[in-house]
Amino acid sequence: MQTSEDRNNRWILLLPIFLLAGSLILGLPAAGLSQEKGAGNVAESEEGGDEGFEDFLEDDFGGEASAGERVDVSDPLYYWNYAMYQVNDKLYFWALKPVAKGYKKVVPDIVRTGFKNFFHNLTTPVRAANCLLQGKGERLGNEVARFMYNTTVGVLGFGNPAKNDPRLQIEDDEDLGQTLAVYGIGDGVYIVWPVFGPSTLRDSVGMLGDRSLNPLSYVDPGELSAGISAFRQINGTSFRIGDYEALKDAAIVPYEAIRDAYLQNRKKRIAE
Repeated sequence: MQTSEDRNNRWILLLPIFLLAGSLILGLPAAGLSQEKGAGNVAESEEGGDEGFEDFLEDDFGGEASAGERVDVSDPLYYWNYAMYQVNDKLYFWALKPVAKGYKKVVPDIVRTGFKNFFHNLTTPVRAANCLLQGKGERLGNEVARFMYNTTVGVLGFGNPAKNDPRLQIEDDEDLGQTLAVYGIGDGVYIVWPVFGPSTLRDSVGMLGDRSLNPLSYVDPGELSAGISAFRQINGTSFRIGDYEALKDAAIVPYEAIRDAYLQNRKKRIAE
């Protein structure tokens, strides 16, 4: 006789298969994904930014920081932060990267892009709520319009037809950390979390608030929610294999380079 735990574990193991099958049944090419087959278009696809270390590479290191600019944020937790940096580094090279590379080899670009679009569309409530809190009415309208367009024409968000409409272009994702900064709350101290990567005290509080608006947080049972989040992280990392390595190779002190890149780009996004 199967226990509840056995059934939950089976769901987690079968989740990637169900997601792949579902995307194909929904007809990804018909949803406009055929326009994203080229490598350049794949690189331009979007995803939300609150699910861990791989999101840091895209959302917080991926932007262009001003040359020579430095953001002064206290790092009194240096020994903890450096230890967690080492943990995340090993997790990336020993687990996340090998799995993502294998996944990339067997899953076509068009399918991976579909999942990336789906998760980004799913986290619209996080971005929309923070646009509202920041008083960005036009941006809020764009988020809602993109969600409706991609959910319908894009077939539940697997497609991203809104990217072809110049009226619906959005440069950066809003989050609660940025909202708190707009209200005058400072960074606090710099902190590195295992799995989630670089942050500050303010952004850590923001991350918790954003998760309360993320539909994935309400998936039951919790093991299934964790499985979906892990799948999202693997899928997202498959688009950025090599970025982290390039940053480390170019840096004299990688820990400091990652810290400064995170802080500079957070400042840039808040200013926008």
